Amino acid sequence: MNYLDELNDAQRAAVENISGPMMVIAGAGSGKTRVLTYRVAHLINNGVDPFGILALTFTNKAAREMKSRIGTIVGDGEARNIWMGTFHSIFARILRIEADHLNYPRNFTIYDTQDSKSLIKDIVKEMGLDPKIYKPGVVFGRISSAKNNLISPEAYQQNVDIVSEDHQTGKPKMAEIYLQYALRCFKAGAMDFDDLLFKTNVLLRSFPDILYKYQHKFKYILVDEYQDTNFSQYLIVKQLAAAHQNLCVVGDDAQSIYAFRGANIQNILNFQSDYPDFKQFKLEQNYRSTQTIVNAANSIIAKNKDQIQKEVWTSNDAGAKINVHQSFTDNEEGKYVAGEIFELVHRESKKYSEFAILYRTNAQSRPFEESLRKNNLPYRIYGGLSFYQRKEIKDLLAYFRLAANHNDEEAFKRVVNYPARGIGKTTIEKLTIAARNAEVSLWDVLKNPHTYKSGIANATQGKLNDFATMIESYAAELNSIPAYDLGHLIATSSGILKELYDDKSPEGVARYENIQELLNGMKNFSDQEDNTNPGRVFTLSDFLIDVALLTDADNDDDDDNKVSLMTIHAAKGLEFPVVFVVGLEENLFPSQLSLHSRSELEEERRLFYVALTRAEQIATLSYATSRYRWGTLTHAEPSRFIDEIDEKYINIENATRPKTPSLDFSSERQRFQSNTAPLFAQKASVKPVAKSTAPIEASDQGDIEAGQEVMHERFGKGKVLSVEGDPANKKATVFFPKVGQKQLLLRFAKLQIL
Repeated sequence: MNYLDELNDAQRAAVENISGPMMVIAGAGSGKTRVLTYRVAHLINNGVDPFGILALTFTNKAAREMKSRIGTIVGDGEARNIWMGTFHSIFARILRIEADHLNYPRNFTIYDTQDSKSLIKDIVKEMGLDPKIYKPGVVFGRISSAKNNLISPEAYQQNVDIVSEDHQTGKPKMAEIYLQYALRCFKAGAMDFDDLLFKTNVLLRSFPDILYKYQHKFKYILVDEYQDTNFSQYLIVKQLAAAHQNLCVVGDDAQSIYAFRGANIQNILNFQSDYPDFKQFKLEQNYRSTQTIVNAANSIIAKNKDQIQKEVWTSNDAGAKINVHQSFTDNEEGKYVAGEIFELVHRESKKYSEFAILYRTNAQSRPFEESLRKNNLPYRIYGGLSFYQRKEIKDLLAYFRLAANHNDEEAFKRVVNYPARGIGKTTIEKLTIAARNAEVSLWDVLKNPHTYKSGIANATQGKLNDFATMIESYAAELNSIPAYDLGHLIATSSGILKELYDDKSPEGVARYENIQELLNGMKNFSDQEDNTNPGRVFTLSDFLIDVALLTDADNDDDDDNKVSLMTIHAAKGLEFPVVFVVGLEENLFPSQLSLHSRSELEEERRLFYVALTRAEQIATLSYATSRYRWGTLTHAEPSRFIDEIDEKYINIENATRPKTPSLDFSSERQRFQSNTAPLFAQKASVKPVAKSTAPIEASDQGDIEAGQEVMHERFGKGKVLSVEGDPANKKATVFFPKVGQKQLLLRFAKLQIL
């Protein structure tokens, strides 16, 4: 059977359109992955060299699945030659090839968030700054936003508005920290995840010959989930596609839900302005859900103004109405959901893996976990501690990283005295001071203690030399023996395996088993075959590249027969026969943080659309009328989103239909048009609360901090729980005994510090 015959008319038209810019708007469950994979296969079958095809995804798992499907049509050999992977993995590959242009080693380390925060913590300490003001997470977030907006440390320092913002928030040294962070990463031969995109932009901008090389290498470019791209990704794609303009983007504006991490929905909404002669294809037939679920989802998303018009439909059965259930408390809600799952499993013989419980935030999982446990129902939580973030795994990976890159200071500090070898904190401090004074790495000082006058005693220096000799012995085998062989050697000879084996506590046994599991994974990695390069040895260097770019989605075990609990953000791209969307209450979903502008509320509505369209057969919406928040029982109102569903598609079991609250939108976020745009988009303003008859004298918003007692004109006396956001958007979460917890925009709240 011809693979094209497996497509419907709309899908086939998109697959057969080979040349020029094109956009495929793919509604939920419309088979976009099939269109992407078949289009790549069709290109190859029509004579396009697979080495000239670049396909960008958002998870390695998606890339692997697509490659496998393509291989069944054109052959595995051809499929392996396609440049297909995540943005970060593809551009990390290019950066390793072109590392010399940026004065980086090809074996540069990729820092994860934990590494970056650790480095920032050290810099803050060395600069003598208050760690309570310059919190690693806050500083890292600021640096990350700057990089995603393509603002270098130098440009950051020279931007008067940005520097002024930092002074207003009481963090005048932010620019200096950013500069030091960039310099330390560079000296360590390390890039963080944001650098993989930032440095690629630098490479393409600063070296026209490199840009020309990749523009003409990649004659056909495909981008999955285009609505989730940020400015940095958008610009890279635009530059690479400029020569041939054979660009195919696939996505759904109705599923754009990642603005919090920089995704810009305008990239897909404004595709036509970037490519006026583009062709548009709409995939509107839903193969996943019942007619009731599809029609209900359509009635919700129709409320959004910023969207590309489409009418998703399905020929599936009508299916049952969507149940709406009211509980009195969140614990009762948990019992209700567990009871429904128990009933369906035993009455209709469903598997546990057919169920998903979706919530707005991770903190909402507790009552559902408790109820599932009490009923002995197996479950798993997505988004927990990643396997590769566990201490014992990061310890062994640090040895691997240091063998590949001796200048990796975060790896060095992690393992130089683990397992303990008599190299104490004082020695590390002496090494660090000498390295900072000479502007070299810790490894340079270790290897040349007298040159850099480290002041380390001879006995300790002997221990350091032994450590260095051990690391260098690993490095000598780095690119010659299989990853598993060297990994097992390091785990054994470093003493990590013995250290964990000797710990017979339950935690120690679990850590030892985790190391064994890592080595098992390395064995599988080493044993794979490369048809394009028979006899190739997959080394520890290859493994480090692979593992550094894994995402949480790549670690999921699809075979477990367990109920899935996850945030809606984590559920995107997944589907389940039975879905419970829980916690559907005002200020929880939609989030109270997202009620300042229409664009924010529309993103929340898209998130609800994504949640509902995960369901294939049965969807249930639930909410509680009271919920504990910050230790206080608060009254809850049902979400406006319930009211937005056409009533003919829902069955209200024991609840009253909510009335949609009204909002006054005084401004909208603006799409930033170029790399000279402001660092952070301004939050839209909201109407100030009406004044009472007892006016107060508002304190400077920059002085308001967590823990303070404050007075509000309307709500009275309260306590500040937290303060967050940049100056224009600064918000305080305040608990008022009379009215409960409120989140207030400080420029309008007029709080008086008591």
